[in-house]
Amino acid sequence: MNSTDSSSSPKAASAIYAAFGSWKSPITAALVVGESIRLGQPRIGADGIYWTEGRPQEKGRNALVRLRAGGEVEDLTAAPFDAATRAHEYGGGSIAVTTAGVFFSNFKDQQVYTLDASGQPKTVTQTDGLRYADLIADPVRGRLIGVCEDHRQSGHEPVNTLVSIDLATGKTAVIADGHDFFSSPCISPDGTQLAWLTWDHPDMPWDGTELWVAEIAANGALGTPRRAAGSNSESLFQPAWSPAGDLHVVSDRSGWWNLYRVRNSASGAADAQAADDALEALHPMDAEFGKPQWVFGMTTYGFTDDGRIACLYEQNGSTHLAVYDPSTRTFDEVPTAYSTMRDLEVSAQRVVFIGSSPTAGEAIVELDLGTRVSRIVRKSDRAEVDGRYVSIAEPIRFPTEGGLHAHAFFYPPANPDFNGPDGTLPPLIVIAHGGPTSATHSGFKWQIQYWTSRGFGVVDVNYGGSSGHGRAYRQRLNGQWGIVDVNDAINAARYLIGQGRVNENALAVRGGSAGGYLVLCALAFHDFFKAGTSYYGVADLEALMKDTHKFESRYMVRLVGPYPEERALFQARSPIHFVDRMSSAMILFQGADDKVVPPNQAESIYQAVRAKGLPVAHVLYEGEGHGFKRAENITHSLEAELYFYGKVFGFEPADKIEPVPIDNI
Repeated sequence: MNSTDSSSSPKAASAIYAAFGSWKSPITAALVVGESIRLGQPRIGADGIYWTEGRPQEKGRNALVRLRAGGEVEDLTAAPFDAATRAHEYGGGSIAVTTAGVFFSNFKDQQVYTLDASGQPKTVTQTDGLRYADLIADPVRGRLIGVCEDHRQSGHEPVNTLVSIDLATGKTAVIADGHDFFSSPCISPDGTQLAWLTWDHPDMPWDGTELWVAEIAANGALGTPRRAAGSNSESLFQPAWSPAGDLHVVSDRSGWWNLYRVRNSASGAADAQAADDALEALHPMDAEFGKPQWVFGMTTYGFTDDGRIACLYEQNGSTHLAVYDPSTRTFDEVPTAYSTMRDLEVSAQRVVFIGSSPTAGEAIVELDLGTRVSRIVRKSDRAEVDGRYVSIAEPIRFPTEGGLHAHAFFYPPANPDFNGPDGTLPPLIVIAHGGPTSATHSGFKWQIQYWTSRGFGVVDVNYGGSSGHGRAYRQRLNGQWGIVDVNDAINAARYLIGQGRVNENALAVRGGSAGGYLVLCALAFHDFFKAGTSYYGVADLEALMKDTHKFESRYMVRLVGPYPEERALFQARSPIHFVDRMSSAMILFQGADDKVVPPNQAESIYQAVRAKGLPVAHVLYEGEGHGFKRAENITHSLEAELYFYGKVFGFEPADKIEPVPIDNI
């Protein structure tokens, strides 16, 4: 996308006065979806740069793509192959680019495939019911090592282990077990040690994890694992070995995810005190060098060939790239054009990452650390729009409950062709991200521009519980889910109302998953928003506790409380039981194949709100799971949401939109 800073772009002299929301915009739903792809998992190989592309135009299929050294971009997997794992349901870590070959998990059958000499996918594993992620090569022993999630025993929670996969036979063997979850295996440069992370119920990986190390015998068996660091009150992220054989990891023991070196990975930690002493802080900062492991394969640092550490860290809402030199203990910033960066890959003296800025969407970027010269390898979109239609994220810090402050990004309306009627202010859409331990960022997002270019103000909230602001900020939500996050969303709107920037009588709140739960709680427990949009949101915490996947099955123990001991609290926090308090319009979007938040959640709240006589719409998409992937459904949901706001706020959208059935309106 080509754009210029819109913050100083004047309105055209012939700008039309029209109701906010009714403005005609070149940023259509079809453009948002039709020209966009989801970039993921950049990897540097000997023969080029690899990545995945999630393509809504191909029913959400994830293609494996390579940029050859000569500059040619090519698809390595054609339909129906889909490079995505279902481990933890959220996936990630589905490809491995190694000296032994290129490997990927295929979504439909969850088998591991490699590319043969002719470039065609060839199956490696052949056991049904197993899901694989975080694969790495053990070239000395002709095998892969990775996480395996075993779903073969019906009616029981799947079993997670570390396994080896023999490349000659495809045979899978368990090499480490005994914990509820595993991630991030990595082999020392000399091939003699394996390190990995584990955690157990009820912890999530951002609550408490442990780092384990074991010797690898000549026959491939692991020696007795030794706990090198970690506990149920310390979150560890991304273990990795330096070229010299020193094990590193990110820990939040200081209250911030910082870089550490493991002092003696060979000896292990005999007791809690030894584990506390095992890590050496490299460059302490009030900044986040780690992220919540919602998916496998996340990376924020890596080693250059001379032993320096190239790393990403987040501070004050922006991501930075830096290089730390252990020999001199210097920490040098590397300037970039990007406010948000993720998935860092390091090789020799170059890095590859996915970056975005307030005016440009995500792209895979290659940067030479010596020359500081960068180039864009692949953009996530091919669409272009005049920069005057682009709203630039404004970071805001606003007061909230308990004398605290929370964070958000505000986007004012931006369209040079229109003005709102004199004396009026724009409606506001409050966005609640999912997770809830995820975070939003200031990078360009087409979906936000879809709203701002039509005359809406948008505030994208990093409510208490979000990552990026330290462990204490993340833990604000412990025991307070449905309270702290909702209060922060409301207080973000109040802050903007107080500044005279938005219309206090035209407020909407939208969100997906945990963000959808925030929407439903806001409508059930507060009389503040006029409309709410829930994408696969939670209506009944008790039902979700009984009917969700393993990864999140104990998540609510920290967010709400132990169950069934605190059953009354679960019911008190469930919007489904408080429809009688609701007074606002609502639209619900749901995937029929959602395994994270089952479709009965949306159906139950829809029927209850409908029976009460409130305006409500329910849109169910067949073939969609937790997060929509198909172009036609993403397009339809955006347009349906705009249609819904038009009916609630009393404007006529400029777009020609197929009407959505809304009950009681």
